[in-house]
Amino acid sequence: MYRMHLDKEHFENVKAGNKTVEIRLNDKKRREFKVGDKIEFENRSDKSKIDATITELNIYTSFEELYKHEDKISMGYKEDEVACPDDMSVYYSEEDQIKNGVVAIHFTLN
Repeated sequence: MYRMHLDKEHFENVKAGNKTVEIRLNDKKRREFKVGDKIEFENRSDKSKIDATITELNIYTSFEELYKHEDKISMGYKEDEVACPDDMSVYYSEEDQIKNGVVAIHFTLN
């Protein structure tokens, strides 16, 4: 089982079933993921946990490319929010995106 830490807002969206796609850098750890693998999402603020199963993995060259193909609601945005790939620059540098690519991890809750 893999563990992924989420900020409280993202964790609550997963828990409510609104967020069904986690987007990350496709680094060494994420390249090991396979459909059917289990993920334990952990809330950074209170350490609560939710288990999920990977249903699909979509690899892209950048978050800009990913945002063109993935549904913003599934990624945790609200209908009235603008989904902007620049939002991910807080977490990952452009250099890291070029080096590793990015991944959209589709999942269902267990």
